[in-house]
Amino acid sequence: MSVTVDNPTSAEHSRAEDGEALRPHAEDAFAAELAALAARDDRPRPARWKLSPWAVATYLLGGTLADGTVITPKYVGPRRIVEVAVTTLATDRALLLLGVPGTAKTWVSEHLAAAVSGDSTLLVQGTAGTPEEAIRYGWNYARLLAHGPSREALVPSPVMRAMAEGMTARVEELTRIPADVQDTLITILSEKTLPIPELGQEVQAVRGFNLIATANDRDRGVNDLSSALRRRFNTVVLPLPESAEAEVDIVSRRVDQIGRSLDLPAAPEGIDEIRRVVTVFRELRDGVTADGRTKVKSPSGTLSTAEAISVVTNGLALAAHFGDGVLRPGDVAAGILGAVVRDPAADRVVWQEYLEAVVREREGWKDFYRACREVSA
Repeated sequence: MSVTVDNPTSAEHSRAEDGEALRPHAEDAFAAELAALAARDDRPRPARWKLSPWAVATYLLGGTLADGTVITPKYVGPRRIVEVAVTTLATDRALLLLGVPGTAKTWVSEHLAAAVSGDSTLLVQGTAGTPEEAIRYGWNYARLLAHGPSREALVPSPVMRAMAEGMTARVEELTRIPADVQDTLITILSEKTLPIPELGQEVQAVRGFNLIATANDRDRGVNDLSSALRRRFNTVVLPLPESAEAEVDIVSRRVDQIGRSLDLPAAPEGIDEIRRVVTVFRELRDGVTADGRTKVKSPSGTLSTAEAISVVTNGLALAAHFGDGVLRPGDVAAGILGAVVRDPAADRVVWQEYLEAVVREREGWKDFYRACREVSA
């Protein structure tokens, strides 16, 4: 016997007043772009999808519509990766976004869900303490004790709701979830059914349901996915940006978006410092300078694009509140030090050697070198 799940639709979700949400959901922040795409999207759409696969890919990668409407890029990377991810969601296989920390896995999963289902909030955040109920269902214990097991006492998980409503569920940091809880997904993904033995019922997924999970390469060995579960996913690996200019573009765009919500100065005013931050991160990450002439040691941290965005955003806040509003070397130096030196002993040596061997000798970087030396002293 199947059971329906009564829950608010996305339109009924509690939303902050316009302009008040610190970080609006993707479907709210880019509502105008999604509406423009939907209005001009005449291609076939899978069941319950808000947009066609082509329009979903355009929403993520950006483009200009026939009427001149500009769709801003949400992901800067190989087009084929996005096309494979979108196509996977149109099949009966779930999608696993895999990559090192900071490769925009969560960002991509949120925007995919927003474009496909119009709702990115059906989310399970994976941690070492995530219980089975977060993926299956829980109970309202007051009702359970008063009246026994019933539909009214059942508390559906985001995954159960997505199954019942034909929407996209998201599971973040899947490999941080204990292995026995991970395997709760096997029946859901293979049989498209979630049994409720206490009621002698089940929830069957309706057309449109799918699931996006994220995991990072650094978590291998924490809670590795079982082979049975991994087979239920189509894995798409999100790479680090191929070039420095691509990474500068990503950092600039995200910092500008975050800065507008925080009333910070425009990122283009500090583009030189953004390039420096990206250059430092890439060289330390790759273990060699951009010109390939000097090998450098790599620190213990990942120095991801996401961390570069954080460093620059914090620098803009310093410039706005304690400077003249223009991003300068002194505004980003402390953030770089905090990102690089995670191990106080080993990483500090790596950083000092890089400063003296590379930054000190680089033409046009004297002010940056002095600022970094000052905070590193």
